[in-house]
Order: sequence, then C-alpha cells, then structure tokens
Amino acid sequence: MSLIQLLGKIPTQFCSQNTAEEMASLAYNRALKLSTPGSPVLGVGFTGSLASKRPKLGDHRFYLSTRTSDRLWVSTVTLTKGLRTREQEDHLSSQLFLKAIANACKVPGTFVPDLVESDVSEKYERDFNEDQELEQLINGQISFKVYPFSKDMHNSNGERRIILPGSFNPLHEGHLKLLEVATSICGDGYPCFEISAVNADKPPLSVSQVKDRVKQFEKAGKTVILSNQPYFYKKAEIFPGSAFVIGADTAARLIHPKYYDGDHNKMMKILLGCKATGCTFLVGGRNVDGVFKVLDDFDIPEELRDMFIPIPEKKFRLDISSTELRKKLGQ
Repeated sequence: MSLIQLLGKIPTQFCSQNTAEEMASLAYNRALKLSTPGSPVLGVGFTGSLASKRPKLGDHRFYLSTRTSDRLWVSTVTLTKGLRTREQEDHLSSQLFLKAIANACKVPGTFVPDLVESDVSEKYERDFNEDQELEQLINGQISFKVYPFSKDMHNSNGERRIILPGSFNPLHEGHLKLLEVATSICGDGYPCFEISAVNADKPPLSVSQVKDRVKQFEKAGKTVILSNQPYFYKKAEIFPGSAFVIGADTAARLIHPKYYDGDHNKMMKILLGCKATGCTFLVGGRNVDGVFKVLDDFDIPEELRDMFIPIPEKKFRLDISSTELRKKLGQ
C-alpha cells in the first residue's frame, strides 16, 4: 500500500526495473522540493523479491535505480536460489544499495559485492544533456530545474525561496527591482525568478525558447527556476513555504471566482490549500484595466488576508509591461 501511495497508482509489477526507475524519479523530484536552489540532489529507488519463509516460484531478485539531473542508472540483480538466507540476501542487497548511492554521488568505494558466478547482474545507464533534461521538464517527468546564476550573498538559512514568476519576454529592470524590494521586505530567503515552460492557455515553450529566456538571467547574474506548473496552487506544492512575488493584476485573478469555474467554494479550497503549504504572496501595484491598483484595493476573504502582503507603492511602482517593451522593440 505504501508503494501504491508513493507511485499514485497500482504498478503493473511491484518488483520491476520500471518501478525502481519511477521510485527514483519521484524521490529525485521530492529532493528538488526540499533542497536549496542549485544544490545537487539524488533520487534512489529499490524494489526486490528476496528469500522468504515460503519457497518462491520466481527468482530472488532486486532492482536498484538512481537519478540525478544528468544521469539515470539501473541495476538488476538475480540471486542464486537457496544459496543464501533472507538475512544474507538483505545484507548483500543493502551493500549494493549503498554502493549505488556512493557511485551516484561520485564517492569512491572499495566494497566488492559478494556475488558468485551463478548470480546475474545487469546494469543500464543513460546520460542526459541539457536539451533532454528540458524536454523531460516540459513533458512532466521532472518538476523543475534550477539555474543558480546568482553570485549575490544573502542573509538566509536557505530554507525559503522568494520567487518572482513570469514569462520574462523580455526580462527588464522592473523585474529586477521588484524582486530586490520583495527580498528586503521578507528579510531573509533565497531570491529567484521562475518561468513555467507550460502555459495554461498557450502551447508549451520549446526547448530553444526556454534556453533563450534563461540566457537573460545568466547575463543578469540572477537565479532562475524552470518549472512546468502554470497554476499557483501547483507552484505552492512544488515550492512549499515560498513567498511568491506577484502584481496586483495577478492578485485580482487569484481571488476572483470566475477563474475557478465561477465557484467561490472551489476558489477558497484551492487558496486555503496554498496557505497550508506555508506560501505567501507579496503584491506589488500594477495597472488593472487602465487603473493603477494596490493590494488594499481588493476585497480579500478574511481567511486569506494574512497570506497576502502589500509592497508599498513608495517602495516600488512600474507601469510599463513586457508587452509594451516588445512593441517598442518591434517584436
């Protein structure tokens, strides 16, 4: 049952290479959520069918898988029946499990597995380049990818992200200033921008489009996260405890039932779910239908008010948009 809950489905086979790979991928994505932006993370999967009190009709076997940002590694081991006790098979598989983790972390080890000639061990590995990793992100196989371009030092324990989402087509000084002001209001945290390669009402970005937009942040020396989640309640799931920096126009959509099929209860359920993840929203003033508005201009449900934090107009105001910039540039 625990494996079904982890995978979110009943696997075709509980003990299989595919299941081990899926476990490693899920662990990798969870590690991404829990890590400081840019930290190397590892996902590991293990599933086996070893000796038991009742004789097994099938093989005694286990599958190991490790997943990093640029590599998937899988090992299939079939043990000789009747050669070892359950405790001995447990010990051997555990040693190989630790060796797989060490290899994935590029830690040298001297352990030599106690396999005999009649045991069968097969290995498979696949390396990913940046384009392949971005394709996996767009397809939903990995939840996000971080480009830690920032060289700034921040007074932060690294546990909280201050995230400015957007399309950044193009990135401009207003974006940079807004995140700077939001970070000063938060007091601590890791400031970063976020682009969703998947849009709610448009085709997903191509790999080349994603890379072009990322180059802007490399030039600016700012960290950017690529995700595949266009909706804030999904962003809250993959970036729990984060402070999202948004404009008043986005806040207006967040708290309007029409964007939730006209259902106020559905809106409250989704936004309270965001609140439960520990996320907050820092709201800067923006033009909404031709009028400059700030957070106080909106009627926010009482249960959600402490989730929204105003960015004072005197600290930040910018009326130009990316759309207007593109027009000026003739794009």
